[in-house]
Formats: sequence, C-alpha cells, structure tokens
Amino acid sequence: MQDTSKISSQIINEAYEVKIQPDDILEIIVSSINPEATAPFNLGSAITTNYGSAGTPVIGSNNVTTNNNFAGYLVDKQGRIDFPVLGKMKVNGYTTFQLKDTLEHKLDTFLSNPIVNIRLLNYKITVLGEVTHPATYTIPSERLTVIDAIGMAGDLTIYGKRENILLVREENGQRKFIRLNLNSSDIFKSPYFYLKQNDVVYVEPNKTKISSLGISSVQRVSLVIAAISLLTLIYSRVR
Repeated sequence: MQDTSKISSQIINEAYEVKIQPDDILEIIVSSINPEATAPFNLGSAITTNYGSAGTPVIGSNNVTTNNNFAGYLVDKQGRIDFPVLGKMKVNGYTTFQLKDTLEHKLDTFLSNPIVNIRLLNYKITVLGEVTHPATYTIPSERLTVIDAIGMAGDLTIYGKRENILLVREENGQRKFIRLNLNSSDIFKSPYFYLKQNDVVYVEPNKTKISSLGISSVQRVSLVIAAISLLTLIYSRVR
C-alpha cells in the first residue's frame, strides 16, 4: 500500500459482529445436565451429550454429536424461526451471541442450567474475477475481511485491478455495490472491510488484460476472414 509508511498503528474495530438475517440457516444445539429434558429442544438434530461422573456436560470437542442430515433452522422472510416448544421467535438483527443469551434465558424455565450453542451454517462468500482460485467459500467463523477473502482465493492475478475491487452485498432488501481500494490504507477503516454472509467480491481486469483479450478477438476475426477468402478463391478457380 502506498501510504502505509505514514501509519504506525490503527484501532481495530472489535465491535463488528455478523447479524442474523432472513434466509440464514442456524444450527442451534441445546444441552443441560438432564439429557431427557433437553431432547424436545433438539428435535431433528439427534443430540448426544457426554456427561461426567458429576452429571455435568463434559466440555470439549466431543461434547456434542449432531446428525449431519439435520438442515438447521431456516430464518423466514419475516426474520423468524420456529423453535421447538418456544414456537415462533424473531431472530432477525440478532448476533449469534445475543440469540444464545436470549434462548438460555427462555429455556431456564424448562431446563436446569441450559447451554445453547449457535452457528451460522450458510456463512459463505464468493470471490470472482482476476484471482487465482475464483470460487464460493464456506466460512467456519463469523469474522472475515475482504483481505482474508482475497487471500483464500489465492490473491489477485497480475491482471487484477487492485484499486477498484467491487463488493456486492444484499442487505435489508437492497443490493449494494461498493468499491474498495487495496492500494490505500483507508480500506482498514471502511465499514465494508469486514464481510457479511453471501457477499460477492469481484476483481476487475486491468487495461492490460482487456487489451490482450481485444487483440485475440481481432486475430480470430482476421483468421476467419482469411479462411473465407481462401475458400472463395479456391472455389472460383475450380469453376
């Protein structure tokens, strides 16, 4: 970046959090010290929880097992999910941590010391254009920057236009088109530096790539014209 020599440090925006929105798919797992009482709140997810000798959940990577066929809770167009026992719940605009606290509070009436784990199953971003590996990537965490996304795609090719990256975002029923400049440190202060689920990052080709494509097209047209001329000449001589 051209202006990084003028900067010694920047404050990181730690407050950034992904918000749940319609069409998101949520994995919600409920556990407590009583697996039988917990079962109704895990319909479809086939939860198996390991318990220690004291009857408390064992904390660790093998604490909970889920059924891979469970598709999760789909957030409808009104921003709601249909949760077992509790019924329709509005979750639009919540972070996963806020929804976790809300559910644990509501479930405290039915369960002893409920623990709720929530994860976005469809947090994915798409990187297209002049990158090494254009593709759609599923993100396991909820914190991803535009730099991370480009790094996952293998960085820009030599033909990528670094000063004019296009970010396409659908938000609140609108599609937004934002331009980002990777050559400026201002990108770190941009409200669009952190990506959201279903964002599309498009890297446009620079003039060199466009020119090379133009020459190739002209060459192909010239070859076609030459071939037609040759066939016409041969045909006229045969006659």
